[in-house]
Amino acid sequence: MEDYRDRLVVIVAGYSEEMSRFIDANPGLQSRFNKYFYFEDYKPNELLNMFEKTCEQNHFKLTDKSKQALLNKLTNLHANRDNKFGNGRLVRNIFEKTIEKQANRLVKFPDVTKEMMIKIMPEDIP
Repeated sequence: MEDYRDRLVVIVAGYSEEMSRFIDANPGLQSRFNKYFYFEDYKPNELLNMFEKTCEQNHFKLTDKSKQALLNKLTNLHANRDNKFGNGRLVRNIFEKTIEKQANRLVKFPDVTKEMMIKIMPEDIP
């Protein structure tokens, strides 16, 4: 890092407590990593927007009731978050579980339509 400092940028990222331990683990790191950026967790509405964008990218649609169920879930998770709150990872995991629940719901129908396959219902929200 020192030899190429005029043309090298090194970025490390992680949870605040773990990053502090990492930087403190070696005295040379403190002098080399001297700019810090702290990001707040996303708010429930922002997480919902992320989920909706993921749905859009994967050709799924939330119903209004599904949006409300998901917002309630995200609000609860946000209110009770700990230092491992995952933001984007949380959204991705909920999306994957939602699609799994939707598939398990639809497998019971003999004639599944495209409309049924793209619509996420409230009962699909884990």
